[in-house]
Formats: sequence, structure tokens, C-alpha cells
Amino acid sequence: MNHPGHVHLFKNFIWSMRKRGHEIIIAATEKDVSFKLLDNYDFNYINLGSYGTSLMQKLVNLPIIDLRLYKEVKKFGPDIFVGMGSILAAHVSFLLRKKCVIFEDTEHSTEQIRLYLPFTDVVCTPSCFKDNLGKKQVRYNGYHELAYLHPNYFTPNSNVLRELGLKENDVFIILRFVSWNATHDHGHTGLTFEDKRNAVNELSKYGRVFITSEKPLQKEFEKYRITVSPEKIHDLLYYATLLYGESATMASECAVLGTHAIFCDYAGRGYTDEEEKYTLVYNFHDENTMGKDSLVKASELLNDPNIKQKSREKSKKLISEKIDVTKYMVEFVEKYNNT
Repeated sequence: MNHPGHVHLFKNFIWSMRKRGHEIIIAATEKDVSFKLLDNYDFNYINLGSYGTSLMQKLVNLPIIDLRLYKEVKKFGPDIFVGMGSILAAHVSFLLRKKCVIFEDTEHSTEQIRLYLPFTDVVCTPSCFKDNLGKKQVRYNGYHELAYLHPNYFTPNSNVLRELGLKENDVFIILRFVSWNATHDHGHTGLTFEDKRNAVNELSKYGRVFITSEKPLQKEFEKYRITVSPEKIHDLLYYATLLYGESATMASECAVLGTHAIFCDYAGRGYTDEEEKYTLVYNFHDENTMGKDSLVKASELLNDPNIKQKSREKSKKLISEKIDVTKYMVEFVEKYNNT
């Protein structure tokens, strides 16, 4: 696991597999709140350290972390490796001559894909994934977020609202800013400081604003920072009126939960494009105009008094047309391991 989103992606898979008698070892690198999430879910894990933030640090640390994982898991003797876009899982499984299943949903992670594709056995992607990865690719009718936010696994807890002094029908907007430290984001910075300030000022006209950010916030934004523990963020997204920001994962989470999302990112994703067809996610890719254009759409949505009712209905339709992704993962990995 190399990201907090990976913890969510695999948590139900891990619990399900263990119930079925399988033994699982978790290895994780440090990224944002990933270790905190693992601790809060009471997962034991191998701490592989951090890749760093710069491209040079990542290049230097990759073989070091590869070796660290190799040493740790060799004595465990796994039958199969499973990861999300994991270069480590692919490399170490290849060295140990074991099977490797990679899940992938980010088309522009081209550097990572080049580094793991020759060494893995199969890559599972959503059916809406825009790229063809060749004979190793297997497509399924779902999104990663349906592995943990499908109604079979997720029930919202309204207690999170009380922690923030909110009631169920209150209008509130969550802003999400990312670090832009991923290798595929090199040369891009997303929303500018002025864009973020304008968003806070404009969206505050409609309700309370909360900010979650991968990187340190400017002093003027600190009063908006979300203070709830990270495993409660999905409860908060469920009750939110709107998500606005730079996170594809959170935008997709909102689509599944029944909350409209504004997604600002130069590259986009196949899954957020598909979720726009359900009019649950609105994508803005032009870095020169996304700040202004996205706020126009956000204001349009927030001026609709029935916004929440409409998003819930759209989400029901989306879920009815997609699969239970955790169930798919369990069945696929078990079957693949036995081939």
C-alpha cells in the first residue's frame, strides 16, 4: 500500500480473505495519513518507509524499498502478491517467482505502469479505463471506490456531523487539495492559491466550508481544516452538499455516495469521465480556466434547493449498474491463484 486510498481499497478484501482462511501480510510506504488509517483499522503492517517527495528521491528510494520488501516477505513465503499500481509488488513477486495481480485506474500513471507492467501477471482495470495495456489487462464493470463504499460494506454514521457542530440537513462544502508530488504530476500545480481563495470566499456564501489537504495549508485557510479522524471522512462526504477540489478519488467516492463533485485536474480519469455521464462529477481540465469555470458550475449546483435529493437518485442508478468490487477482487484473486 502506497497511499491512503489503497488502505480503503483493500480493507474489505483483507477482512474477507482472512474470513475465508487466507493469511495476508501488509506492506506499506508512508503517504499522507496511510499509516494512521492502518493503525485505526488495527492492521499490522510492515513499515517500508517513504519514497520521498521529489522525483530524484523517488528514483533513489525505489530500489532501496524494493530490497526492503524482498527481505521482509521472503520469509513469509507468499503465494501471490496484490497491489494497487504497485511497482514494489511487481518487482518483488518477479524476483520470488510468484504471481502478481495489480489493480490500476489512473491512465496517466505512465511511468509507474512502465515500471511494473513487464513484471506483473495481470492488471485489473475498470471497464472505463481509457488505455489498452495489452494482453495482461482484465476489465471489470466498477470503480475502486465501490470496493469500500458499496452499500454492501458502507453505512454512513451521522455522529461525524456532531463532531463538527453540524446537523443532517445543513449545507456544507468540502474542499480537497492534493500535494502534486506524484511522478505523473511533474510540472503541474493544479488550482492556484488565488483559485483556492476565490473558492473559499464564493462557496462560503452557501454554507460552511471545510478543507482537507495533503500539503500544509496557508495560514488563512487553517480555520477551515477538517479535524475529524481520517477513517470518518467518507461519513462526512456522504452528508456533504458538494465536494470541490483536485482529488479524483474523492470525486469518485462522492459519486458513489450520492454527493455532487467538482474535479479540477489537467489529466482527468476514465472513471470520472464516466461519472460525469451520470452528472455526479464535473471535470475541469484546463489549468488556465479551471478555477473560474469550476466555480460557475459549483454555484449553479448549490443554487438548486433539491441538489442532495437529485444526487442520491443518480447514485442509486450508478450503483445498480456496477458490480460489488470487493467480491470481484476476492473471487478473482482466489481463482487466479489456483490457475
